[in-house]
Amino acid sequence: MQTDKKDIRSLSKEELRDFFVAQGDKAFRGNQVYEWLWNKGAHTFEDMSNLSKTTREMLMDNFVINHVKVDNMQCSSDGTIKNAVKLHDGLVVESVLIPTATRTTACVSSQVGCSLDCEFCATARLKRMRNLNPDEIYDQVLTIDRQSREHRNIPLSNIVFMGMGEPLMNYNNVQKAIDKITSEEGLGMSPKRITVSTSGIPKMITKLADDGVKFKLAVSLHSAIEEIRNRIMPFSKSFPLTDLRDSLQYWYSKTKSKVTFEYVIWKGINDDKKSIDALVKFCKYVPCKVNLIEYNPIDDGEFQQADEQATLNYIKALEANDITVVVRRSRGKDIDAACGQLANKS
Repeated sequence: MQTDKKDIRSLSKEELRDFFVAQGDKAFRGNQVYEWLWNKGAHTFEDMSNLSKTTREMLMDNFVINHVKVDNMQCSSDGTIKNAVKLHDGLVVESVLIPTATRTTACVSSQVGCSLDCEFCATARLKRMRNLNPDEIYDQVLTIDRQSREHRNIPLSNIVFMGMGEPLMNYNNVQKAIDKITSEEGLGMSPKRITVSTSGIPKMITKLADDGVKFKLAVSLHSAIEEIRNRIMPFSKSFPLTDLRDSLQYWYSKTKSKVTFEYVIWKGINDDKKSIDALVKFCKYVPCKVNLIEYNPIDDGEFQQADEQATLNYIKALEANDITVVVRRSRGKDIDAACGQLANKS
């Protein structure tokens, strides 16, 4: 429901304190409200039980809480949960809880749709409608933390920004959300348990390094050969691999944090020796590890998972050069919750 009232979560703690003082109340009321909004995840002012009825009504008169709602929840046979998350303006994004035996990971979205045009990704076929606000990103994480506790009996362990959208095209809001998630006044999660995945925007990677972020960085590479990468990820024509390489070297020099390269191997596209050699060479520029990701089809035949032998060839070449490589098997494929499949089909 649209309203002219301001979302109270757009106010800082200091602004909340100032608001209460202006109302003739004590500044510490702002602290109480701030705790309800972020640490306790209150959905309504009525939830704020240690405030008087008069104070709660005054807040209702002045503000709204544009909390997200899970419009549809799907459970996979492997325990993965996909949420269709309805925003206050009726738009929908998707987020995913990915379980293993010992931990759970939240895969969250940063945009409605996507700014980029990767040919192999279902989300890229949706036009970008808007960036998510910090509270909308935070709400996805809070929701999945609650689902993790309810369905797996453990708190949320990790967060990956690998859902809908390019996080670095919504830089400020993603940063503000992570600040809240890692704050003791929010969820108190360690930034080391958060990975921001980008398709590779050099100037924004440089900015991350300059801003001294503590979270991990992953880059969707998929080819270290310029012409192939430009064909499957057309936006990358504006961001040559040499620029990406330089920005990643700068990132490591400032953060001393290894980069993760995400890499899907497709039949007839990047499953040959030339592609393998190019990846090995690119990996030597910066300390890194490689995640070889199982491909998840998106309704057409242009991109097909390469043969298992191609994956083995990559592993052999990378390990021979002392480059850490992990094969990631997809989760939640039966509910279109796997990597590259988030497309709001619901």
